[in-house]
Amino acid sequence: MSRSKLDVMYRRLLLTKFFTRGWGDLDQLKRLLEFRKYVQNRDLCCQLVDTHFRNYPLAIDKSTVGGDCKILEGHFTSPLTHILPGLLPREAETARFQLILPVRWPTQERPVCIHLAGTGDHFFWRRRTLIAKPLLKESGIASLLLENPYYGYRKPKDQLRSSLLNVSDIFVMGGALILESQILMHWCERQGLGPLGLTGISMGGHMASLAASNWPKPIALVPCLSWSTASSVFTQGVLSRAIPWRLLEKQYENDAYIQEIGALLKSIGEDSFKLGQEFVSSVGELQHLNTNLLAVKSNSLGQVSTSKIVTSQPTIDKSEMLQHGSKMSLSGSTRQLSDNEEENHKVKTALKKARLKAQQRSQEAMVFMEGVMDEITHLKNYTVPVDPNLVVVVAAKHDSYVPRDKITDLADLWPGCEVRYIDTGHIAAFLFNQSVFRKAITDAFARMGKT
Repeated sequence: MSRSKLDVMYRRLLLTKFFTRGWGDLDQLKRLLEFRKYVQNRDLCCQLVDTHFRNYPLAIDKSTVGGDCKILEGHFTSPLTHILPGLLPREAETARFQLILPVRWPTQERPVCIHLAGTGDHFFWRRRTLIAKPLLKESGIASLLLENPYYGYRKPKDQLRSSLLNVSDIFVMGGALILESQILMHWCERQGLGPLGLTGISMGGHMASLAASNWPKPIALVPCLSWSTASSVFTQGVLSRAIPWRLLEKQYENDAYIQEIGALLKSIGEDSFKLGQEFVSSVGELQHLNTNLLAVKSNSLGQVSTSKIVTSQPTIDKSEMLQHGSKMSLSGSTRQLSDNEEENHKVKTALKKARLKAQQRSQEAMVFMEGVMDEITHLKNYTVPVDPNLVVVVAAKHDSYVPRDKITDLADLWPGCEVRYIDTGHIAAFLFNQSVFRKAITDAFARMGKT
């Protein structure tokens, strides 16, 4: 597919970098990889929620009425803090939400759609203004806006805007949002609200897909400007240019890191795990050859210098001695230089091969990133939603942020879902097609009445 130039230009204007501290703490990443089985299997996730969080307490902090809607603001402690203590930053442990309701429901049904935030969508005003209020006015569908960990009130103090500091942060965010969405949907049912739906734009759309896969009932799902995995976003899309790959490669050279994480990844397997070991090996070989080359040069100079030193022979005439010494010196120097040139040539050839090998392995960190992202975010590793016919996907044909080249099609993963395309890129789709997103939400909820 062709890529949007606007997407590329827009990203170039932004100077922020992602993952500036690297992959994240090794122990935390291991805990996340071990925890993933509970959120990639709907039965296990439902059992976890039913056992520990079925009637989880939520607090309503504020209620205001303005115009045609009523807005409730509330909070609760993220259940991830109980399951994996210490993973969420202290600022992110409290989940905050807004519920935009009609002053009076027009029908007996009370449909509510949960909106998860995309990259850079801090607080609630953007979703409330562009999606929630118009959706309520047009279709009578209420909206529940959940604030993502690491955003808005939940942003760590040392994080610059939306730039997550570690690769592991995005996995922590996903795990938290899956569980928090379950808490909110159960709470909505207890309040007599429903049918329920999930939506989001860009990263929010993918998070909505992950959350919907763990809900045990039919649910309307509208992921906008997202696809089946986050791996292409960070390895092929324009965001890949905002990642400090050299830092990730340096950390990736850690043997213990590769072996411990690689052992937990089924998606990486040979293709990425062994690549890392070969990369470390090639770097070591390169350093060894550099050392040898310096030693040979030093030895060569020393030997040539030594060959020019002539020891006096008292029984030989001075002129004969000088002539003989000159011949011996030249002969020895020529022979030694020839040997050294041959040795230098061998070392340089080996060094060139090692450098070429290192260059070929320069993409190891990117391959490892792809494997980790696929392992934790690829929808093929999650349970298919209960009713894929209630899924309406909205994608941009020329998306440079979420490339779809050689990526599993959502229609293949979730047979029965509908995929709608906007003939534009990621940025233009967000700026000029909010009505398309709202229409998809309305249509998905309409299908729930027919099932």
